[in-house]
Amino acid sequence: MPSDQSTWLIAIPNDGEAEGLGQELHSKLAHQSKSFGLAQLDIPSFKTGTLDVLIALSEELPKQDAFFTATVAKTVDTLRNLLNNDSTKLAQHILIDEQSIDDYLLKGWKWNEGRYGFQKSLRDLIDTLSKEMASIDNAMKTKLNNYNLVKGSLTQMQRKKLGNLSVRSLADVVSKEDFVEDSEYLETLLVAVPRARVKDWNQKYESLTAMVVPRSSTTIASDDECTLFGVVLFRRVHDEFVQACRENKFIVRDFVYSEDELAKQREDLSMADTTEKELWTELLRLSRTNFSESFQILVHLKVVRLFVESVLRFGLPANYMGIVVKPEAKSTKKIFNVLQNHFAYLSPRSGRAQAKKAGGEEIIGEYQSLMEQDFYDFILYEVPWIIN
Repeated sequence: MPSDQSTWLIAIPNDGEAEGLGQELHSKLAHQSKSFGLAQLDIPSFKTGTLDVLIALSEELPKQDAFFTATVAKTVDTLRNLLNNDSTKLAQHILIDEQSIDDYLLKGWKWNEGRYGFQKSLRDLIDTLSKEMASIDNAMKTKLNNYNLVKGSLTQMQRKKLGNLSVRSLADVVSKEDFVEDSEYLETLLVAVPRARVKDWNQKYESLTAMVVPRSSTTIASDDECTLFGVVLFRRVHDEFVQACRENKFIVRDFVYSEDELAKQREDLSMADTTEKELWTELLRLSRTNFSESFQILVHLKVVRLFVESVLRFGLPANYMGIVVKPEAKSTKKIFNVLQNHFAYLSPRSGRAQAKKAGGEEIIGEYQSLMEQDFYDFILYEVPWIIN
C-alpha cells in the first residue's frame, strides 16, 4: 500500500469506462474521508518508441526518480537550515511558481509543452530532464559550499568573542591606555585571574618574580568567571613571570597590543558578517527558485514513468488518463481500498489476476521484471509530502 505521507499519481487506460471518473471517484471517496484532494492529471501521448527502448527506460527511470527526489529533498533541507527550522517561514518558500504544492498538483496540472515538447522522443525528454536536474544539483552544491566556508569562518571569529576572559579575544576589551608604550625595558602583561583567586593575585603578583613594578596591577575587565589584570614588569623576567603565574593558576594571555592588528580583526569580522548575510540571501533566493524548478522536473519525470509503465502494462493505443489523489493520512487505507475496488475492472488487462493466481511467486507476462513490487490494477507513483 502506498504511503500515507505522499500524494499519489495514478494512470489508467483512457477508454469509455473512464468517462466521468472524477465525479464518480469523488462521490465514493467522500463517504470514506472528510478531507482529501482529487484532480485530473494530464498524461500526454508521447512518442512510444520501440519496445526495447521502453523496457530500458523502465529499468532506468527508478534510479533517475531517486536522484530527482534526493535533489528536491536536499534543496528543502537547505531552506530549512537557512530558516532555522521555522515551519511557518519554510512554507512561504516551498512554492512552485508562487503557488503551494497542493495547488500545483491539484488545480489542473498540465505538461509543460513549451519546455518539453511532445515532438521529442522519450529518451530525449528524459535526458533533458536529467540535465536540468543535474545542473540544479551542481549549482546548489557550489553555492552551499561557498556559503558554508564563509559561515564557518564567521563562526570561528565569533567564537573567539565568546567564553570568559581567559580564552576569548581581547580585541574589544583592551585599549591603548592599558599598556606601557615605547619602553625598551618594560612591558605590560595581561593576566586572567579566576574570581576566587583575585585576593591571592593582589597579595602575590609583586613577588612572583623580581623586577615586577610595584602597585602596577590594574583591573581592565571582569566577567562571571575571571578578572583581567594588566601588570607591568621588566621584559627580561617575562618567561619567569609567566611560569610563576602558571604555578599559581593565573592565566597569562598571549597578547601584544597593535592598533593596526585590532583594526584588521574588526574589519575582517565586519566583512565576514556582511559577506555571510549576502551569501545567505543569495542562497535563500537560489534555493527557493531551485525548489520550484526541481519539483516541477520531478513531477514531469513521474508522469513519464506513468506513461512508460502504462504502455508496458496496458499496451496500445497509448492513450491514458491520470488522476492525482492526496489522501487524508488517517483515512489512507479506506481511500486506497476505494481505488482498488473501483479499478478492479482493469485486472484482466493489468495482469494482477494472473499474478494472484500464481500465488504471487511469478507475474504472468513478458514484462514481469518491470512490474512494481506493490502491484495494483493501475499504475501509481508517489510524491512525498515535504511539509506535514
